Amino acid sequence: MWKSSFPKCRANGRFADVLPRSLRPAFFLIALAAFWCLIVVGGSRAAEPAEKVFKTKQGDVIYLTLHVEGEAALVEGRFRDRLVPFFKTGREGEFGALVGIDMADIPDQADLKAEITYPGSVRTRVFRIAVAPEDFREQRMTLPKDQVDPDAAALKRITLEKEKVKAVLAGFTPDRLWGSGFLVPVEGTVTGVFGSKRILNGQPRNQHNGEDIAASLGTPVKATNDGVVKMVDDHFFSGKGVILDHGLGLFTMYFHLDSTAVKEGGRVKRGDVIGTVGKSGRATGPHLHWGAWLNGSRVNPFALAKLQFGTPDLSAR
Repeated sequence: MWKSSFPKCRANGRFADVLPRSLRPAFFLIALAAFWCLIVVGGSRAAEPAEKVFKTKQGDVIYLTLHVEGEAALVEGRFRDRLVPFFKTGREGEFGALVGIDMADIPDQADLKAEITYPGSVRTRVFRIAVAPEDFREQRMTLPKDQVDPDAAALKRITLEKEKVKAVLAGFTPDRLWGSGFLVPVEGTVTGVFGSKRILNGQPRNQHNGEDIAASLGTPVKATNDGVVKMVDDHFFSGKGVILDHGLGLFTMYFHLDSTAVKEGGRVKRGDVIGTVGKSGRATGPHLHWGAWLNGSRVNPFALAKLQFGTPDLSAR
């Protein structure tokens, strides 16, 4: 009968005991290498391949398009747990989306996963977005004390006004209301840059989430694109203001107005006059605070105006 040259393994013995002493060091190195391979392959999954990489920065807006085969019922994406709705551009088989990069997004790479839903199946496309840090400037301002340190009654009012704005921006219109490119609502000089780290009366405050455009008192302010008026109000900090809903999670804001020319629930077209430049609320002079909110992201409104959509016109629905 054939007899093994290896010693017998005891039931309660160590595995190494069944190996000859001369082979134990080599076996240890092989096992260690296998262990690390298992950690690398199984413990840290490789990133999914992306069909395109977009380079952007904090506060920016990306216009992304993809072509689909067949009749897709829905195209919807996710970027950093934020919804990215797609829409038909008017070109055959093409869908587009506006992707907002929040001013405070971590500078890093992240994937946008777009799900294309067909009757009975779903396909996934992956795009990589590399976010670079923006060099936000510091802005120091001196204001009346009650505008920087409001009393209890004013704080109560401010809290209620913030909740109202928050509720408006939490809404979602499933249709794209805007059509062609976005325009700058008023001509003037930029005096308050988006993302500025503001120091008011020596006290650090939140970053400036819009662009301040100085213009003469009473200058007409125009709607940057088609939309629905979601708010017309007069707030402690932002003064008289208008918020427009452009659909698919995009809102634009117009604050410190002297007068308003629209009513809540009304429809506006790109270029319609919605109010006039003023200095209401916390303001040092006549100017327009122009802001943009895109699916949970505070973005630079000038980034919208710089987008190039090409032809055919995006008003095709």
